[in-house]
Amino acid sequence: MKFENSGNKDTRSGFGAGLAELGRTNPDVVALCADLTGSLKMDQFAKENPERFYQAGIAEANMVGVGAGLALSGKIPFIGSFANFITARVYDQIRQSVAYGNTNVKICASHAGITLGEDGATHQTMEDIGLMRMLPGMTVINPCDYNQTKAATIAVAEHQGPVYLRFGRPSVPNFTPVDQKFEIGKALKLIEGTDVTIFATGHLVWEAIQAAQTLQQEGISVELINIHTIKPLDEKAVIESVAKTGAVVCAEEHLIACGLGELVAGVLARNCPAPVEFVSVDDQFGQSGTPAELMKLYGLDSESIVKSVKKVLSRK
Repeated sequence: MKFENSGNKDTRSGFGAGLAELGRTNPDVVALCADLTGSLKMDQFAKENPERFYQAGIAEANMVGVGAGLALSGKIPFIGSFANFITARVYDQIRQSVAYGNTNVKICASHAGITLGEDGATHQTMEDIGLMRMLPGMTVINPCDYNQTKAATIAVAEHQGPVYLRFGRPSVPNFTPVDQKFEIGKALKLIEGTDVTIFATGHLVWEAIQAAQTLQQEGISVELINIHTIKPLDEKAVIESVAKTGAVVCAEEHLIACGLGELVAGVLARNCPAPVEFVSVDDQFGQSGTPAELMKLYGLDSESIVKSVKKVLSRK
């Protein structure tokens, strides 16, 4: 149960590296950005492929429409902005022009969750996964580190249909394999255990690893599963694990409402009822602060996961 951090990196840079690689290998890939090229690390793609990069300016709704048109013309558009601006601000355009027509647009959302940090509540979105997973046909992916985000970016280009790809701003541990093949909809079992299952996604995966190691020292056997694809959820992996452990903790940088936890709880209610605890944000907005300060303040850290595991075990 050893995971080695090769050095902290931001997941948005993993997206940028994956997009740049696609620019070199797939001539149908085009990219659009809403005045945030540097922030989304799309600048390398733009430099190498100026004829395939479109700067939409601060006009996200227009960018979604242009992206849909390019997709209908046979291109594979990656449209990028901050998560709050490319979900809530343009939900109508995404619903009507992308999801409803099953249009092959890749919606790339950086600065997601509370770890956007100092920009505060108006820029932080913790409801985006819920918004996007409710759209019929929308694939929703939330990778955990630089390497996995790069692999996911490359994988979604091969996927036919709309995708919401979520990543973040802060530098976080980079611990998944460099040469991994990303399989959409396939959960990854990181640790085998028997007492409790932790389902974690995004930045909370590393926190869950730290929690599992702490709990192991206390004699608690944790099964840890990385749910990088929120939709389609790997229901088989969820049911098989919980049938064995009988207790669940879900950890995510998102609101409880419509997040991974509620999704898992729904699967369990229909197939394998078990007690569930949630490490997520309960019905509140964010605020300004450093990513580390905010993760601790909102209870999105390894310490909170340990507490939730002990609580759910008391309910078995």
